[in-house]
Amino acid sequence: MKFEPNFEHQLKSFIENALLEDAPQGDRTSLACIPTDARCKAKLLVKDAGILAGVDVAERIFQKVDPSASFTKLIEDGTHVSFGDVAFTLECNTQALLKAERVALNIMQRMSGIATLAHEFQFEVEDLPVKILDTRKTTPLLRFLEKYAVRIGGCHNYRENLSDWFMVKDNHIKACSGVRKAIEKVLEYQKVEGLNLGITVEVKNLVELYEVLEIGNINRIMFDNFELPLLEEAVAIVGKRFETEASGGINIHSVRRVAQTGVDYISVGALTHSATSLDLSLKIQ
Repeated sequence: MKFEPNFEHQLKSFIENALLEDAPQGDRTSLACIPTDARCKAKLLVKDAGILAGVDVAERIFQKVDPSASFTKLIEDGTHVSFGDVAFTLECNTQALLKAERVALNIMQRMSGIATLAHEFQFEVEDLPVKILDTRKTTPLLRFLEKYAVRIGGCHNYRENLSDWFMVKDNHIKACSGVRKAIEKVLEYQKVEGLNLGITVEVKNLVELYEVLEIGNINRIMFDNFELPLLEEAVAIVGKRFETEASGGINIHSVRRVAQTGVDYISVGALTHSATSLDLSLKIQ
């Protein structure tokens, strides 16, 4: 599978660094007891139910350690899998396979766990006109893969980093001595820098909401930790003048009720910070 250039660059760096972390001087055990020219066949065995993610990443990992490896994908990313399913088979140099095994398993298990949780959230609201968004609550340096897993699971990515979207939150507002001044500073900066980025402003109550509505010139209003009745009222007040977003402690049990208030977006940090890894195993045949 071909990825977009920036993703390819990040993936290449990730694989190199992950292999270096796990085997800085090689896999000593394999070097000691397995002939250098030995080859083997293996399969990726699913040991849990969920959404599979990271197959194409695993293929890149094994091709890195053995360019002559033969990788046969049997199940595509985004597919629901069950105990006993075989995601792929592999024919590879044995030393290389064992060197890459844990790196491939770790990232696939992590990505599959995220994709599974994202799928569960999306299932809860699939009949409603709302998008579930991830956040920046990701593992440092693994964000690109964790956000990829969110997409595989059926949810959507918010900003990739602090540089691609303005988000005026409580600390910005406090540091600027008020939401009006914060928004004015953002608009001035955007004009000076010649940018055309989205602007989200976080509000904590209706007083802040009315102030933001008076200022305008933004794209989205984020309601942080609003109780459901207040959230519904806030969405009605905004109407369709700006996009609306709910955030703060939203879980799988509350997401549908939040969506029914009419918000356009729901941001859920749990997609990446609370996902449980899917159990997978690589078995030599």
